[in-house]
Amino acid sequence: MTSECVLLSPLFDVRLFFAISFVYLSLFGKPFDGGKRTMDHGSQQSQTQQMPGPFPGYAGPQGPYPGQHPSLLRLDEVQREIASLGPQVCSYSGLQNDREYKRLERELTRLLLEVDKVETEGRPELQQARKRAAGEVEGLLRYLEGNATHPSRLAIEELTQEAQNMLNVGVVGPFRQGQALEAFEISEELVEAVQDVGMRLAQVKTGGSVPLRKARYKALTRVCAVQEILEGRVRTNTLALPLSDDTHEAVQRINQIMAQVSGARCQEVALLMGLSGRDSCTHLARILTELLVELDALDVSSNAAVRNYRKQVVEEINGLLKHLDLEGEGDDTRRYDLAQNDSIREIEAIRGRVSVLREEVLRHGATGQGAELQGLLTHLDQVDTGRNPCIREARRRAVLEVQALITFLDLWEALGRRNPGADEPPPHAAVWRVLASLCELQAQVLGFDGKRADKSYMVLEELLTKQLLALDAVDPQGDEGTKLARKQAVKHAQNILSYLDMKTDEWEY
Repeated sequence: MTSECVLLSPLFDVRLFFAISFVYLSLFGKPFDGGKRTMDHGSQQSQTQQMPGPFPGYAGPQGPYPGQHPSLLRLDEVQREIASLGPQVCSYSGLQNDREYKRLERELTRLLLEVDKVETEGRPELQQARKRAAGEVEGLLRYLEGNATHPSRLAIEELTQEAQNMLNVGVVGPFRQGQALEAFEISEELVEAVQDVGMRLAQVKTGGSVPLRKARYKALTRVCAVQEILEGRVRTNTLALPLSDDTHEAVQRINQIMAQVSGARCQEVALLMGLSGRDSCTHLARILTELLVELDALDVSSNAAVRNYRKQVVEEINGLLKHLDLEGEGDDTRRYDLAQNDSIREIEAIRGRVSVLREEVLRHGATGQGAELQGLLTHLDQVDTGRNPCIREARRRAVLEVQALITFLDLWEALGRRNPGADEPPPHAAVWRVLASLCELQAQVLGFDGKRADKSYMVLEELLTKQLLALDAVDPQGDEGTKLARKQAVKHAQNILSYLDMKTDEWEY
């Protein structure tokens, strides 16, 4: 999958710079300028002019404080430190008990004490400058604490701990007790449970907050990586491995390496989920790379079966290596920003076209859009989700948007072609009357662009529920055609309700 998702570094790009500037603007009422801005005490020229009133600090070169007042100079130094800490605070995505949080809190508290020590001598100018600096430090402290204790941040941590617990019991614990990975099975239930945690992580709301989005992405990518590692182990169980040592002189060493790879798989799960405090991803990557070099040096050219065996072991190692760059994932990349992801952009482009087609249908009726909509479904099926639950969910929702429009067109055309005979059973006619009402309501749902608290939403929901009740009251009187028609109509009404709910659930990337 293409890059999905920026920990701020001294070399962050222009777009990130303006993003941080926006955060500062919202926090302190003025844009962040990377530390170049100084306190607003007037220009250099005004500082050397005679100031009215008894303020010797501004008396010019002849006064006891040539140039800026010492207090203002000290506040300028504090301002530069604030500018240095600001990007770190605005990008921090951890919890309150993390070492980095404590460091940032300690530094900001120190700056607040430094500001409090600045003497103002009762001067309004100095008091305002000190108050402004104190306000910026306090704003950063509030921002830091707010993100670390946000309900969504705590939800992310709770889901991460849930995954840690199940993996500790199902994988890491048995390995530490001396069991080789081949000695116990990775159940499909465990894989599905990890997948479920990933889906719930993808649904955590971040409100566009960079720290929350980074925290969610970091947790999500690790859970998805572990899921892929476990699924790989389940697939390996079906392979005819290892080979007998008698097959070839190199087989014994390949079998030994395969055993080491099995142990490395458990170690990687522990590392990715924060269950290992001793090793590091870098150390494990070095070990796996050395195993690759050793495998490459084995001469197995004379035996096709052994070559294939070695190839499978190499693939196993490469599959583990590709996840070991997640140690800094979400910190030093933009991948958490799925709006920049190529697959998301592709999905959004399709959704934009669906929106245009929907407007055409609602204004002018069906005019041959069905073929294009089917093509859009095929296009969506080809979008690479890269096993990312957020991208999979985005694609699923786009598919539902296309399908909702297709089913509306199908029903609209079916109603237009309908030509009931005189002998049509009354229950069957009753079902079609409900379908006609559903067609009108679905048009309103397709054009709905509000929230669940809106009156129009509640009216639509009530009317759709009434149509379900009307279908429930239809007695097929044993007619199979009526039974089938009623069943399809009920499903159609339920799909419209689900689509209405999806449009108003405030889901985000």
